[in-house]
Parts: sequence; structure tokens; C-alpha cells
Amino acid sequence: MPQALFTGCASALITPFKNGAVDYPALENILEFQLKNGIDGIVACGTTGEPSAMTGEEWESVLSFVIQNVHGRVPVIAGTGGNCTMDVIHKARRAKELGADAQLCVTPYYNKTTQAGLIAHYTAIARDGALPVILYNVPSRTGLNMQPKTLEILSREQNIIGMKEASGNMLQIMEMIRLCGDDIAFYSGSDELTAPMRAVGGLGTISVLANIAPALMRDMTHLPVTEAAKLNLEYLPLINALFSEVNPIPVKAAAAMMGMCENEVRLPLVPLSAENEQKLKTEMQKAGLIC
Repeated sequence: MPQALFTGCASALITPFKNGAVDYPALENILEFQLKNGIDGIVACGTTGEPSAMTGEEWESVLSFVIQNVHGRVPVIAGTGGNCTMDVIHKARRAKELGADAQLCVTPYYNKTTQAGLIAHYTAIARDGALPVILYNVPSRTGLNMQPKTLEILSREQNIIGMKEASGNMLQIMEMIRLCGDDIAFYSGSDELTAPMRAVGGLGTISVLANIAPALMRDMTHLPVTEAAKLNLEYLPLINALFSEVNPIPVKAAAAMMGMCENEVRLPLVPLSAENEQKLKTEMQKAGLIC
């Protein structure tokens, strides 16, 4: 396997908003919190960062701000994915100019495509060569599932270095790892499967939970797998509460409870319901994240 961009946990970073605009002071504090707690990488403007509700100028400004503030301490991975191949390529080129280390590229949505189309889409992005590519399979959000044999073909592309797998299907994940061998790095895209994926060869996770508990996710991805599994089981109720509604609605509420940012998401997302907010608060109290 080529050297992995990171091993351990990369945080799928939220983008804090205040009164409709990006809250850059809050973002700076969030980044320092992540880095002080030993995070291994940062994903900026991925799904959790709400890029689909941001303007192109905001996407570029947030990514640039993150890169400048991280200042090379860990890799910064830019969320570039979309349903227009040329747009993804253009974003990747701009992310490279800004200093990103790699790109996270979700499968196309709405116009979806076939498995042959996935191969053509990602091959074009990889061969453009702007940035190394971490693929992202999350069929619950896109309506499109990448098949293991499709990934096997794509894993032979030199510039495709990783897969964030969030199908939740461990049999599929195991088949992907079996077919691809050491050609690419595998990361869990589901916090609840962090330890199980490590057990079958995954190198870590790209995590939502890491926004509020980076040290916990660092431990879950660096401790021996048996110890990591105990942590994964212990904090499963908290993870479930963080996905009680569409991400990043609950994690934004959690970050607000911890004083990190305003509890503000952009339409069409709306704040967490009172019932689920109470459940999340209870689990955060149990985890010692809030009083």
C-alpha cells in the first residue's frame, strides 16, 4: 500500500454559523480544540460542514481559513464531491492552490449514475491529478451504492488513495477490503463501526463524533482493537443520539451545548427537535462532555 495520508481519526468538521454568516472566531477555536486533543486530520467542507448550503465563495474562504490555521500540523482534506464531474475537478484544482493535502469526493447524487459511470467519474478526477482522492460511499444520503468490484477497479488508479465507507454494510466493507488488498486505505464513515472496521483492516475513521470528543476518537482509533471495541460499545448511545436526525443537525446542537458555536444550521436543515435534544443532552452528560 502507498503510504496512507493519515492513520487514526480525521474530524469531519462542522462549519459554525452566526446570524447567517460563517463564524470565523468560533471556527478558529474549534480547530485549536481539535488539534490540542490529538486529532490526526481535518476534513473541511465535507458533508458535516454543510457545503451544499454554502456559496462557492464561502466554500473557498472556509477551506482557506482551515488550511491557514492548521498550518501543516495535520493533513487537511477538502470536500470536493458533487454530481458534476468538471465542477469537482475545478474545486480540486482550487483546493490544491489553497494548500489542501487531499480531497474527499462523495459519489454523485440526484443524477446518480451507473457503476460504469462511477468508474468514469472518479477516473477523470483522479487522472486530472490535482489532489489525491479519498472516495466516499454513503448511499443513505446519495441513493447510490458503490459496489465492491467497482472499487476494486478504481483502487488501481494511482491517485485514488482511500475510501470512506459509510454504507453500514459490514459484509460489503469486508468484500471491498478483500478485493482491494493494500491498494488503498479504508476509513469508517460511520462512528458506530469504527472498531469493527479496524478489526478487518481499516486504518481509522472520518468522524462526526470527533467534533465534540476528539480525544475519545483518537483513543478509539489508536488503542488496541479490543480496547477500542469496548469504547465503541460504551459510547454507542451517544453516537446514536448524534444521528437521531440528519447530520449535522445533532452535532451542531451538541457543539452549542459545549459552548463551541451557535446552534445554527442552514435551510433546508432546521435545529434539533426538543425531544431529541434532551436525549442528546442526557448522553453527553453521561459521557462527561457537559454538566
